[in-house]
Amino acid sequence: MESLKLLAKGAEADIILDLNWNGRKAIIKRRCIKTYRHAKIDEEIRRLRTIHEAEIIHRVKEAGVPSPIIYQVNPNKAEIIMEYIEGTKIKDLIKNNSDEENIKIFKQIGVQAGRLHKANIIHGDLTTSNMIQSGEMIYFVDFGLGEISNEIEKKGVDLNLMKKMLTSTHYLKQDMLLEAFIDGYTQSTGTKAIEVLTRVEEISKRGRYIEKE
Repeated sequence: MESLKLLAKGAEADIILDLNWNGRKAIIKRRCIKTYRHAKIDEEIRRLRTIHEAEIIHRVKEAGVPSPIIYQVNPNKAEIIMEYIEGTKIKDLIKNNSDEENIKIFKQIGVQAGRLHKANIIHGDLTTSNMIQSGEMIYFVDFGLGEISNEIEKKGVDLNLMKKMLTSTHYLKQDMLLEAFIDGYTQSTGTKAIEVLTRVEEISKRGRYIEKE
């Protein structure tokens, strides 16, 4: 047990670092028991969500987007064991990077987000907290809210979350970073980007209307 370290305790899952899983570092994602649900129902929900997330990550790799290698899936324990990515969260890099470095990073993020959407993969939590730079690569992680959909609305919601995150977390650089992201996304998706980006604006306006109410 000494090799285990709790990295994060979320509403849905614990993220645990195992320093010596079969001789290597690994991340254990273990879905939490929800006592407010009937035990059998809770067990089945956690089992299905574990399988679903593993399938999403497999599709992400097929789409050409870097993501952790899955070592083991145990649906009965609601547990996925996967590669530990040595690197730094994009969220923590931005403030210390030059503008040129950040533009390069966000264009790359946009390209990869576009690859996901071309494959009809919705990340569900597209923020800089779920992206890790390791060497020259940017890995997308945490697909717990991911789904498969070709709906423009869901792709728009995905990108709108990125936009809102930049406004709240990286507001001093938001315009520059968003422009680089959109540049990369458009490069990846071509003319299909127009419809999704138009929907982002509609979603954003809906949010402002609700706030005024």
